[in-house]
Amino acid sequence: MPLSPLGILHTVIAIAAVFSGLYLCWKDKQITSTTPLGIFYLITTFIAAASALGIYKHGGFNAAHGLAVLTILAIAAGAIAEKTSLLGGFTKYFVALCFSGTLLFHFIPTATEILTRFPMDAPLVSSFEDPLLQKTFLTIVVIFLVMFALQINWLRKQP
Repeated sequence: MPLSPLGILHTVIAIAAVFSGLYLCWKDKQITSTTPLGIFYLITTFIAAASALGIYKHGGFNAAHGLAVLTILAIAAGAIAEKTSLLGGFTKYFVALCFSGTLLFHFIPTATEILTRFPMDAPLVSSFEDPLLQKTFLTIVVIFLVMFALQINWLRKQP
């Protein structure tokens, strides 16, 4: 099934967001709204999540839409926490969880789309219950948890 115009826009914006988010995590060890690239990441991630709410490839509201809502909530919570001191010394960790968590929320539906669409003549996965897709999700979550643990350790050492 070809992508709709909204699907194409969503995909292009999401790809830009993912690459900028990965670059920020590699270069700066965190995503914040205090840098131009961080602002770019958060805006493109928000647009990607909002546009995902209008895509109904599999019928009605589904898990991908739930992740889009979680993404929007994580951006909002992280932005509020970053601008206030309600959490005291835990603020930087909460912001990291919110903003870095959005990368996790990008990768779950991305993996689903790739594995259910390619190769075009015989996709690798035919259902959400497919063991390959489940193992892919587990791998993504484990990589995220390791990355987040390293990020927390790095943040702990910051003044």
